[in-house]
Amino acid sequence: MLPGGPVSGGGGRGGRLCLLRWLGIRMWSRRGTLVFALLWFGSWLFLNGLVLVHRSILSDYCTDDKSKRILQRLCLEFGEGSVTGDMCRDLCVLGLVEYKRCLYYENGKKVIEAHWRGKPIILKSKLENFSSYEPLGILDYQDAAEELSPLDVVFYATMEVRNSLGLAEEEEEGGGGNSSLAKLWGIKLKHRDKSYSRAELASLWSLLQQEEYTFLRVLQDLSTHMAKVLGSCGHFYAVEYLSAGHAWDQNIFSLEEAAVSGRQTRWSSREMVHRIALSFLDMVWHFDHDFTHKLHLCDIKAENFAIRKDLTVVAIDVDMAFFEPKMRDILDQNCSSDDDCNFFDCSSRCNLIKGRCSPRRRNSNLQVICEKIFRPWFSPTLLGAKAGLPLQVELQRAVQECSEADGGEEEMAGDGGGGWDVHQRLRNILTRLVQEDGASAEGGDPWEVKGHVHTALNF
Repeated sequence: MLPGGPVSGGGGRGGRLCLLRWLGIRMWSRRGTLVFALLWFGSWLFLNGLVLVHRSILSDYCTDDKSKRILQRLCLEFGEGSVTGDMCRDLCVLGLVEYKRCLYYENGKKVIEAHWRGKPIILKSKLENFSSYEPLGILDYQDAAEELSPLDVVFYATMEVRNSLGLAEEEEEGGGGNSSLAKLWGIKLKHRDKSYSRAELASLWSLLQQEEYTFLRVLQDLSTHMAKVLGSCGHFYAVEYLSAGHAWDQNIFSLEEAAVSGRQTRWSSREMVHRIALSFLDMVWHFDHDFTHKLHLCDIKAENFAIRKDLTVVAIDVDMAFFEPKMRDILDQNCSSDDDCNFFDCSSRCNLIKGRCSPRRRNSNLQVICEKIFRPWFSPTLLGAKAGLPLQVELQRAVQECSEADGGEEEMAGDGGGGWDVHQRLRNILTRLVQEDGASAEGGDPWEVKGHVHTALNF
């Protein structure tokens, strides 16, 4: 063996080890760079998502400061002559509208409590800013507002209401002239002898783009179960303040606030619950029979209803209320199972052969009210010792049958259908309970059959 041979061999192995270490460091470095880049990109995505969520939460976070700024901006627009309304002067000049508190923001909708001339009201707008609404196209033309007659305004308003409610022109023309939509709007405008200003037209147009305003404005004179629109300023409108329901309240409504005028004796809580339940049944009947098309309520929960002092149930949030034609359009969707055919509280069946949901609603307003309102009300747990009484047992069975009925709308298509049999049973039981409480001794139950005045709204 030559001297130094092993040393030379060891040096070769050492060189190879150094090379491997160098390559390993390079590979680790590239891998580390990639990992760092991925971590940086992930962090960037996370932070941007966090900012987006934060902004979204803040935009729907209800604060008094923001609500006051919104109303101040509305008054600035009134001062500039951009908006108007029968409430604007009281709100912005005379100080007769007193801000109370912010109630809630939801998906852009702003709801504020205030007092107008000493009476509590609720201010609402679907969007925060007046500029967020689509402008009336004809106002882009010079002097267009001055050339529009009141009849032209009725025409444009009628077309927008039809579009908002999902009603075709042929359906309106099929109805009687005295109750037509154009007639309803014309009654308010026929005595006007001057043209509308640009501010009046722009404000009206922003209101007509809000489905809830349209529903309440059109139906408030036709049903006692709709909240009243009291006035407006720009894109905000005022509705009557009523005692709204709460899911956490076992009676749903604050019965202490329902002081019925003209009565010397006070009703008990259970007695008032029975009367409110009768009013719910009355509302269901009216919404199914009073109009040319059925009115479907697709978001039935305590917070969307209120009671007046006479215990009449009132729908105060109708963002998810639809007449039959629009309801059919909403339900007529692609599907692979019945679960795909649920639109909040309105549902239909899936035709697996066609892969389409039936446009006909499967359940009904009555069925959902039985399930979400009546069942908690009349549960044995809540009734306590009274749960075993014969009438209460009969009521619980009727409510159970009502809430579990299958094919609600199909059964209730005619007055003699099974669904309306349940409606009549519930009504009879509740009337007997009211009589049993001794509430009808002085003049009969206010919801007994006495010939309902059905005002047909023909579109």
